Amino acid sequence: MLKEKGTNEQFDIITDECRSLFLKKYQDYGSAWRILRTTSLTDQILIKARRIRNIQEVGAQRVGDSIASEFMGIINYSNMALIQLSLDKDAPFEMDLDEVTRLYDEKRQEARDLLQQKNHDYGEAWRDMRVSSITDLILMKLLRLRQIEDNEGKTLVSEGLEANYLDILIYSVFALILLREKAS
Repeated sequence: MLKEKGTNEQFDIITDECRSLFLKKYQDYGSAWRILRTTSLTDQILIKARRIRNIQEVGAQRVGDSIASEFMGIINYSNMALIQLSLDKDAPFEMDLDEVTRLYDEKRQEARDLLQQKNHDYGEAWRDMRVSSITDLILMKLLRLRQIEDNEGKTLVSEGLEANYLDILIYSVFALILLREKAS
């Protein structure tokens, strides 16, 4: 049962599920996602986050994808963006399964490490948050990302693209943990 686990174990369970889905889609579609620029990935995440917020506000949905599956999509799109940012602009679009898996795991570990650092400093304050507030934080991070992208990646005093994608990934994990705990 997810509720009986600590945050690190909960993170691992959720991101293992996301990783499994990502790798299955890789087997279906290959590395077609590599054609997407990070701006396109940001927009895909924005669409998912806006859908989540709309469902939260309206209280109903007409498309079968659940809020939880949308958060999982946000995790995987964030991981794709992190991978894209880490690759050289001249890197080939085609990637084999071993390389994609290695890069996915590397980015997932970076997110896990950051989660541990933030939980240490903030004392797991996210556990007292509403999922709707987490959704709003994700949307705010996405608007920041879009502004940074529109400024060609330049910031004066703010975190860059990678930090925002990592935060979005972590917030999505938090939302899934809270949703699952509420359901159990």
